Amino acid sequence: MVQNNNAEIATTAAGRVLTINRVFNAPCPLVFKAFTDPKRMLQWLGPRDYPASFVEADVRPGGKWRACLDSAASGEQLWHGGTYHEVVPDRRLVFTFAWDQEDGKAGMETLVRIDFEDLAGMTKMQFQQSEFDTVENCDGHRMGWNSAFDRLEELFA
Repeated sequence: MVQNNNAEIATTAAGRVLTINRVFNAPCPLVFKAFTDPKRMLQWLGPRDYPASFVEADVRPGGKWRACLDSAASGEQLWHGGTYHEVVPDRRLVFTFAWDQEDGKAGMETLVRIDFEDLAGMTKMQFQQSEFDTVENCDGHRMGWNSAFDRLEELFA
């Protein structure tokens, strides 16, 4: 397990399940909105070097989401999206995640589960994404999500 500021990061299942626990200095409703309001998501989604340029989200079970990350260096665009499976306001989000392939179809799909817990005006986030096809892909998402969560943390500062 790795610790990063107020984050706990772990990988399991032979390094193919990503778990990140963080505490944000904001109440659950505000943190939940940052994950469900496309205008807010544009402010933090994506690593620093690949910030989001487009986000749309129909946040309800069966609803779709889609986003584009743009390379700050090259302008390369990385499209991805998925489907919401569970939405419990201020408490939980469960959705699929898949990068677009060159043919425009969705690539390998993972499942993301995010639980939010109130800590007297702060929010503990428990994030899990699984199961990756390789340890390298899991590591890439660990780095990307943590960079994005650092950006989110800065919005609440």
